[in-house]
Amino acid sequence: MNAIPPRERLIAALDVPTAAAARLLVEKLGDSVSFYKIGLELSTSGEYYALLDWLVKRGNRVFCDLKLHDIPETVRRAVANLRGRGVTFLTVHADRGVMGAAVQEKGDVGILAVTVLTSTSQADLAEQGYASKLDDLVITRARAAAELGCDGVICSGLEVAGIKAKLGPKLLAVTPGIRPAGGDAGDRSASSTWRRPSAMAPTTSSSAGRSAMRKIRRRRPKPCSRPLRGYSGRDPGSGRNCRTAPARVDLQ
Repeated sequence: MNAIPPRERLIAALDVPTAAAARLLVEKLGDSVSFYKIGLELSTSGEYYALLDWLVKRGNRVFCDLKLHDIPETVRRAVANLRGRGVTFLTVHADRGVMGAAVQEKGDVGILAVTVLTSTSQADLAEQGYASKLDDLVITRARAAAELGCDGVICSGLEVAGIKAKLGPKLLAVTPGIRPAGGDAGDRSASSTWRRPSAMAPTTSSSAGRSAMRKIRRRRPKPCSRPLRGYSGRDPGSGRNCRTAPARVDLQ
């Protein structure tokens, strides 16, 4: 997991309502993108696995962002059903029972643990009864993921440095919510922009979300060839400090 080819550091999110719309977007992007995320929206379209098989057949890597969170036995059986289908990554919530069950049955599927949803704020955690700081909770859950054998974690771009510093470079980090600089962050309190950034190391990938993909649809990007680079703790749009990081892959 330590050496990610530059072309695979960008995971394009197919956040569209139908498989037909997803296929059109994939065909428009062509060789510019090799790694795609298919998530919850498409899972209720009735065409999820047909789309998954189509992507795998055409040689793409696929990230199933299903965020499984159920009793361990149910999670174990669900993960077992994905083995052998060509899935690169699957997300589960960072509950110890859930992660352990997923790792037990993962086979050829990489398990990514969702530390804290990027729509979650410190105030949300307080309302849920957590006394710890959000960053500390992310580290605690990332450590548990590593101990249980998960392949990586989902976290904000700003949290990558802390995870790498405390847990080492082996654990893969995937940072969702990539946005154009100044773009609408939507419901994410921890989105990322695709300004020229700094070293996120070869163990980090980024998932470009809805607004980034809308921007991509308007022009055909050149193949991704530059490494991910650093970040700042300031939102380039509002100037306020938050869980926002310029954590993009340069498409120029």
